[in-house]
Amino acid sequence: MAIHERAIVDPAAQIADDVEIGPWSVIGPKVTVGAGTTIGPNVIIAGRTTIGRNNHIFQFNSIGDAPQDKKYAGEDTELVIGDGNTIREFCTINRGTVQDTGVTKIGDDNWIMAYVHIAHDCQLGDHIIMANNASLAGHVTIGNYAILSGFTQIHQFCDIGEHAFISFSSLVNRSVPPYVTVSPEKSHPRGMNTEGLRRRGFSAEQIQNVRRAYRILYRSGLPLDKAREELLALDEEDGEIRRLVDFIDHADRSIIR
Repeated sequence: MAIHERAIVDPAAQIADDVEIGPWSVIGPKVTVGAGTTIGPNVIIAGRTTIGRNNHIFQFNSIGDAPQDKKYAGEDTELVIGDGNTIREFCTINRGTVQDTGVTKIGDDNWIMAYVHIAHDCQLGDHIIMANNASLAGHVTIGNYAILSGFTQIHQFCDIGEHAFISFSSLVNRSVPPYVTVSPEKSHPRGMNTEGLRRRGFSAEQIQNVRRAYRILYRSGLPLDKAREELLALDEEDGEIRRLVDFIDHADRSIIR
């Protein structure tokens, strides 16, 4: 364990033997940090926070502190961070609230750039990229491989589907289905994230079917319930489309259209 002499680590914290902690960082008593994780200088990790293995947390982060919610009354809520994440400078990641599941969760292998804010009760999957100043209000869900460009703002209770791409400075106040690219002008859909799908090994046939699904959802003029029926018919040819249908069925807010 390489804990700098100027770091303050509560004796009750559970820190793996090879964790590195830089000077002037403060680690609270309910914190658990897994093997191979590096914590830079001037990092505050508070509350009931569990951090997995092989994460790299850069300087000047505030992680696991109380949620920014006026209903919060000191309940013992949690933040859980998985393995292999990179968290750059000046990020704020809050614990959950009892009005939801009580847990904010971040999965594995995510790239979280500087000045990102992840509010209470957010649920992040794996392999997500959040560029500088992207912000999530409370109760937001982000699917695997989603990309949030710089200065993206996501309204509370919105869901962002897997492989979605949110363009620079977008203001998102409705849920974004899987595969969709969102433009910044009031978050209108502007096509599919086909380049991202190619990079992740989707076949030409799969991408073509996703494009067909997009045309049904956004270009057909059908009401959402009728578009959903068309997607179900397409799902018989390609099970990937089931991801879109399931997203529509479970989104807490209406999807962008």
